[in-house]
Amino acid sequence: QVQLVESGGGLVQAGGSLRLSCAVSGRIFSGTTLGWFRQDPGKQRESVATITSRGSTNYRNSVKGRFTISRDNANNTVALHMNSLRPEDTAVYYCWMNDRGDVYWGQGTQVTVSS
Repeated sequence: QVQLVESGGGLVQAGGSLRLSCAVSGRIFSGTTLGWFRQDPGKQRESVATITSRGSTNYRNSVKGRFTISRDNANNTVALHMNSLRPEDTAVYYCWMNDRGDVYWGQGTQVTVSS
């Protein structure tokens, strides 16, 4: 059974940093595309950052230069380093995996940025 388990959310002041981590189990990790999405109540879930099996990354414009996605294939983890956080980054952040069309989600972790 595939499981994605996030950790590292919390409350931080504007301008601060947080690191989210996601541990993946139950699936061959190295051939997948991984990513982070976020969702604020009443809004659609949106892509934040993705990273392919070859390490190519893609970011939504509002986080470019502030967030960095990385993966560790040896330990089956994907991380999101978030710097210069803004109140508008407040959301539930979800780990995501696409394995040749099969999509999996973590349970989500809350990130709250106070002004």
